[in-house]
Amino acid sequence: MKQNKVVTADEAIAAIKNNDVVCVTGFLGAGTAEALIIALEKRFRATAAPRDMTLLFSSGPGDAKDRGLNRVAMEGLWKRVIAGHYGLLPKMGQLALAEAFEAYNLPQGILTNFYRAVAGHRPGVLSKVGLGTFVDPRIEGGRVNARAQEQLVDVVSLGGEEWLFMKSFPLDVALIRGTTADAAGNVSFEHEILTIDGLAMATAVHNSGGTVIVQVERLAAQGALNPRAVKIPGILVDYVVVAPPENHQQTYATAYSAAFSGELKVDLPPRRALALDERKIIARRAAMELVPFDVINLGIGVPEGVAAVANEEGILDDLTMTVEPGIIGGMPTGGLDFGASINAEAVIDMPDQFDFYDGGGLDLTCLGMAQCDAAGNVNSSKFGKRLAGCGGFIDISQNARTVLFVGTLTADGLAVSVADGKLKIDHEGRTRKFVQQVQQITFAGRIAARGDQRILYITERAVFRLADGQVELIEVAPGIDIERDVLAQMDFRPVMKNVRAMDARIFREEVMQIRSAFLERHHK
Repeated sequence: MKQNKVVTADEAIAAIKNNDVVCVTGFLGAGTAEALIIALEKRFRATAAPRDMTLLFSSGPGDAKDRGLNRVAMEGLWKRVIAGHYGLLPKMGQLALAEAFEAYNLPQGILTNFYRAVAGHRPGVLSKVGLGTFVDPRIEGGRVNARAQEQLVDVVSLGGEEWLFMKSFPLDVALIRGTTADAAGNVSFEHEILTIDGLAMATAVHNSGGTVIVQVERLAAQGALNPRAVKIPGILVDYVVVAPPENHQQTYATAYSAAFSGELKVDLPPRRALALDERKIIARRAAMELVPFDVINLGIGVPEGVAAVANEEGILDDLTMTVEPGIIGGMPTGGLDFGASINAEAVIDMPDQFDFYDGGGLDLTCLGMAQCDAAGNVNSSKFGKRLAGCGGFIDISQNARTVLFVGTLTADGLAVSVADGKLKIDHEGRTRKFVQQVQQITFAGRIAARGDQRILYITERAVFRLADGQVELIEVAPGIDIERDVLAQMDFRPVMKNVRAMDARIFREEVMQIRSAFLERHHK
């Protein structure tokens, strides 16, 4: 007989001690062990313990409001936070900027592969991802605030090349989520939309002599699980907690969808036209860069519209969309369902996805930008008093063959309209996004200029490219005055050689009918 590992959430969380290093899975609501986080919040509020812990997470386990790790954004609970993404955890981000703990922000791909390094007792993670960005110790070293004094990332030289190195350290606790477990702790993931980095994390914590706690929605008889369905074997698991349904939704927006978990293939939603606003204008121009059979990653926000436009134009089936936590194929979803895909072809572990990305597997990515400067640097991680974090942005933008940075030319109050294939600026935004120098370098134009990536910066009224280390204006929307509406709204003057008009079809209500031209496109 094997040990029965099924306990309550309170009993499992009671095993966590002061100063522990706690790592947590989750991509928004997908894979986030909500019941365990609630139990940790409950214990700390009642007893002020455990205290002074280190928190480690590669993605963003939160809903941008109150759920996920937002629940445990409490002073005294954490001494240090090492995160891939803060944007969905505003309460944690506020504490970071208020110096409540030592705060670090490192690339999602480095952090998700960090678990594998710890699991194998390897010295750490070696990567080129982050060179020249705020992660580079010669710039900020991934430090978010003044309390973060330790250098977690070093520059090393191997084979005559520079690399970034994150040193391994032991992990004490893992909070993970699956679907079904037996009493021995074997865990399957059949209803989950993602497997994320659960296995790597469990192995790392177990091999560090720590405690692995897994939240599930149901129990199976011991030995009943198909061994090929078991994602985390019981030898790695210390405690199993059965969560109530309300704390075990597939995503923060969807309780359960068989299409998200891959249990059923469904018809895609009707090709409903998006409203023709600045977001759709940008998505349409970006869609004109797509090539048949491209393998693509789309960021959250404005980039999500590219998949909707591709579906509307009838070209989605000729592309392979991917999402960084491990989704390959299908139609990615947005909002609080981001991370899921309808009719995905495969779901792989997140460390494997980032190996694919870091090795140049992506043909094209479309990512949002908060700022761009004269050197082609992009900031998407920290602006004003808002801490978003880099997430997978650095891994993805540094290694995709074609990178489309998308966003409006100005922000805060911008209003536009279209008529007769022309764009009109009804009200200019108060904040310029094309600045002399970005607040934080999330994409290093200087590094990109050394390689052969194709880099475009697409806005609702103008398109730029990175050429010879400089930003060049290459297209302007019909109806737009270059001096008044573009150059006067920038803090630097771009290179201008051959500026042409953006395609007028972008600014008309009807479908653009780009499928024929799309099918004739091929990679150069």
